[in-house]
Amino acid sequence: GLQMARMLRPDVILLDVTMPKMDGWTVLTELKADPELASIPVVMITILDEHSLGYALGASDYLIKPVEWTRLKSVMTRYRTPDNSLVLAVDDDADALQRTATMLERENLNVVTAANGQEALERVALEKPGLILLDLVMPVMDGFGFLHALRSREDWRDIPVIVLTSKDLTTEEFNQLQGQTERILTKGDIDLRDLAAQIRVMVQTPDEQQADRHERQVEPETMP
Repeated sequence: GLQMARMLRPDVILLDVTMPKMDGWTVLTELKADPELASIPVVMITILDEHSLGYALGASDYLIKPVEWTRLKSVMTRYRTPDNSLVLAVDDDADALQRTATMLERENLNVVTAANGQEALERVALEKPGLILLDLVMPVMDGFGFLHALRSREDWRDIPVIVLTSKDLTTEEFNQLQGQTERILTKGDIDLRDLAAQIRVMVQTPDEQQADRHERQVEPETMP
């Protein structure tokens, strides 16, 4: 199992506890001790009800056999590889949201929107985005509350967040955001077209970035 994990680098590992030669607890411990494998979510599936031990050793989820298909599907959906081209834009200003979405779509990015933090959390639960563009001042749940809820989930902590706001931030607010976001930008100080192009680069895979650079380097042919 450990050899296969190193070869395949799966998005998630389903692990039983009771196995010959090496039990699941030992495998889990070795997975989490390996820097190259430690970030892979591990879901324990076993007849043993030992949730506390599983979570203490680093398991992301714990299911007891027999497992209902709907429950397993729900858990696996949370850990699937996100669509890196999917950008979630969050803003209570409908006009600003539409302008942002239009610019992002021109960069061939898929865009979903939310009008407040609560809606945004529901969107993330449905499909994990490659990046979130976040306003701060919103009804129901503001950007600060959204970030707190987002980062409290282990499987969402790796989602890049760019703050785009017109709010005058205090030093305390700025420091709070710095540890949770990629960038903090002020509305009106940045061209949306430039921002959309930057986001496209940020969500690209290394292979896509290389292909994009190659495409820009190729000069068009001229007629003799």
